[in-house]
Amino acid sequence: MQKLKLNTIFISFVTLMACATKLPEIVADVVTETTLHDTDDPAIWVNPKDASKSIVFGTDKNTEGAIYAFDLEGKVIESKTIRHLKRPNNVDLEYGFQLNDSTKVDVIAFTERERQQIRLFSVPDMKALDNGGFPVFTDVKEPEANSPMGIALYKSPKTQKVYAIVGRKTGPEKGYLYQYDLISDSLGVHAKLVRKFGGFSGKKEIEAIAVDDEAGIVYYSDEGHCIRKYHAEPLKGDKEIYCFGGEYFKEDIEGIAIAKYQDKGFLIVSNQQAHTFNVFDLKTNTFIKEVNLGTKETDGCDVTTMALGDKFPDGLFVSMNDEKNFFFHDLKKLKLLEE
Repeated sequence: MQKLKLNTIFISFVTLMACATKLPEIVADVVTETTLHDTDDPAIWVNPKDASKSIVFGTDKNTEGAIYAFDLEGKVIESKTIRHLKRPNNVDLEYGFQLNDSTKVDVIAFTERERQQIRLFSVPDMKALDNGGFPVFTDVKEPEANSPMGIALYKSPKTQKVYAIVGRKTGPEKGYLYQYDLISDSLGVHAKLVRKFGGFSGKKEIEAIAVDDEAGIVYYSDEGHCIRKYHAEPLKGDKEIYCFGGEYFKEDIEGIAIAKYQDKGFLIVSNQQAHTFNVFDLKTNTFIKEVNLGTKETDGCDVTTMALGDKFPDGLFVSMNDEKNFFFHDLKKLKLLEE
């Protein structure tokens, strides 16, 4: 009986300590309407004519999946939502893609795993630019090594070319990521493979990818290992710049968002099994802090530091929540500039 009592006291003490050390939750300003299946990754399009009418796109990862479009109230915009997709995984956005000599369009790109391809649509008119999709990893024979998952778009400041950097369910220790040049000509838009790069620990998988266009740097999550950092410009080579941050994560390193201000930048990364986010200095890659935004098992996230009308005057942080929805936070609540 005495031993049972001591065990009960010990368990109560551990529970109390766990509660005492839990980070306070920063409550979401908006929780979106739910999707049908399984949310995964968001991308924010800032409307250049009226930022209060910006759109948040989010994947619904299922055999009968979709790219949902949400307004800033979290309501589904059905006219901008793309349905009947085969397991869309991750989504990204780029501004000013040169469609022809006289036309530039904003675009979203996303992976469609079960069709082993990536898709490209113009925004906000949501027109397909890919003639049904661009096949990826076509030279791969191993099971699931041709199943695209993560994607990030990179617009070269020097050449203005737009590239898609694509990850997959599994792959080799070197050359895990494929980079495609998105080329528009008189016959339409094409995806040309320009390089294979990126190290892989072999521990889990690589899904979350984000690019700092201005600096020409790509970051990606080697989930059970570290955040990897490479040059996004193909001509700058394939040597890894840095592998960092793994010690600050409970288990999986997941979604990555880059928040850039005039003189300061931050890398915000999902600490998935801890249900929190770790914040790193973008310049030094040093750990700054951990925040609790109330989401569970976050896969993907995105951020903008631009004012989005009265609803989000200090910018917006969007994160996937494991209850078929996304959380919207006023970026000021993360207190990035107060550190």
